[in-house]
Amino acid sequence: MSTTQSERLRELLEPLVSSQGLDLEEIEVDSVGRKRVLRVVVDSDTGADLDQIADVSRALSAKLDETDAMGEGEYTLEVGTPGAERLLSEHRHYVRATDRLVKFQLAEGDELVARILKVDDEGVDTEVPGVKGRKATARRIAFDDVVRARVQVEFSRKDKKEEEA
Repeated sequence: MSTTQSERLRELLEPLVSSQGLDLEEIEVDSVGRKRVLRVVVDSDTGADLDQIADVSRALSAKLDETDAMGEGEYTLEVGTPGAERLLSEHRHYVRATDRLVKFQLAEGDELVARILKVDDEGVDTEVPGVKGRKATARRIAFDDVVRARVQVEFSRKDKKEEEA
């Protein structure tokens, strides 16, 4: 997708997504044979439920039908959320990942898996899980030191309520 088409689509769709109380995270157009697929990723601080996704999908579809933003050819519109292992690239993504386990690739080449405890304008306070019976340790990570960060899926973590019981 050309940058100008991407910018046009973002300008067209972002106000509609915002009016639904969501953030427009990503727009992607892929060609699948003769058809094109427009993927729109939305999210919010509290997440997005299926009803919100359906509402925003209808609004975007109607807006796209009344414009030529996608051209004359056939396309499919897919609206969804970032998914479990989302890449963290904006400040709001880190805030939304508070209390989640994240794999950080750091500028000095190290990798670190840690739980985000607190986020401010300069970076994140994390808790690095202990290994082999050792206690967890606190670590501060500045945003300038992060090359890449991705949320990790946890299958065996106990819910806070379970731990407090």
